[in-house]
This record gives sequence, structure tokens and C-alpha cells, in this order.
Amino acid sequence: MALNKVVAGPQEALTGVADGMTFMVGGFGLCGIPENAISEMVKRGITGLTCISNNAGVDDFGLGLLLQKKQIKKMISSYVGENDEFERQMLSGELEVDLIPQGSLAERCRAGGAGIPAFFTPAGYGTEIAEGKEVRNFDGKPHILEMALHADFAFVKAWRGDTAGNLIYKATSKNFNPMMAMAGKITVAEVEELVPVGELDPNQIHTPGVFVQRIFQGSGYEKRIERVTTRPRV
Repeated sequence: MALNKVVAGPQEALTGVADGMTFMVGGFGLCGIPENAISEMVKRGITGLTCISNNAGVDDFGLGLLLQKKQIKKMISSYVGENDEFERQMLSGELEVDLIPQGSLAERCRAGGAGIPAFFTPAGYGTEIAEGKEVRNFDGKPHILEMALHADFAFVKAWRGDTAGNLIYKATSKNFNPMMAMAGKITVAEVEELVPVGELDPNQIHTPGVFVQRIFQGSGYEKRIERVTTRPRV
């Protein structure tokens, strides 16, 4: 009989979260972010958080809501994005920020989930990124040592999921959600559509249920666009 990992909603899904924890938050820009989990974090008022995410949403949406309330003490990300408050807190020194090349960030999350403690990459060599890091030459090219990333909780959002935690993502939401789902001690998945085991094509699953501890049916998704660009009307 398949395991049932379904919880009632974000309130139950966030059982055990506490001040000072490290969270991985999936998504790419505003695509595929765990909106329900983020809203619950805001309601709970947990503080001193270290958030690992590609970016920090916008001022009034996504992780931007946590930044507004000063609930995040450190961001580990690759992009300041369209978030003026993120930029302000970073430049004023209110927020500790570790900016990482986007590919290195993705690989550090993936390595954490794969049990690889560290890896060498040429990305960032010769910049501030490389300060204090071990450098080795491979094929005549310098590489810096990057450490894997882990989190107390990983919060991801999928298009479809089943009761055993198997997940399918859509489009660019695949950029960070799958590797972050692997790297959390507890992985919480919210999905647009929750189906029974056997409904998903095994060949289409991006995150196997073995990596997911809790899953719930999300609701009220806004799916905002980070920067709307349209052609002038003629």
C-alpha cells in the first residue's frame, strides 16, 4: 500500500517551523513559488530566517512579504530582481546577502540533495565570489570550491502531485523546485492538482515521492508576472 503524505493544508504542513531556521524556497522569479506556504510563514511571524531562493519575489508578493516584515535575516540567492525592499535592505546592511552565480546556486542545491559535499566550478573565479575559497586548476583553467547547500525545510510548488508525494512541474518552475525538493530535511510540496497514486505517468515525474515528506492541495494562486512586457497597440 502506498504511503499517504497528504496534510490538510499549509497550517499542518508547516508544523515544526521555528525562528532561526534555514528554508529553501522553490520557484523562478514568480513562477512556481509556494504561495500558500509563504503566506503561512508571514502569518506565523517566524523570524531570523535564512532563505535560499533564486530571488526574493517582488515588494508585495512572494518572499517580498517576509522581507517587508523583517522576518528574513539572510538571503542566499542569485538575483535581487524587481524587489526594491530587498535592494534597500541589502545596501543598508539590514539584510545579509550571499549572491551566487545562478548555475552555481542550482548545483549547490542539487549537490546537497545528491549527497555531494562540494564541487569545483570556474564560475565566479576572479571575482568577489571566489574570496576565501579554495582554487584548483583543471585542464589549465582555475576553478573554485563551492559547498553544497541544505535546509531544515524545503518548500516547493508543483503543477500536479499524488498522495505519495510524486511531483510534476510545469515550464520554468522546473528550474529550482526539483533540486530544492531533494535538499531539505523536510520537504513540503504544495500542488495545483492533487491526485491518487497511479494517476501520474511514471515517465513524467520530476520529483519522486521519496524526497517529499508532506504534500497538500494549494489554493488561491495568483501566478503574477514579475515584469509585464507587451507590444504597443497599433
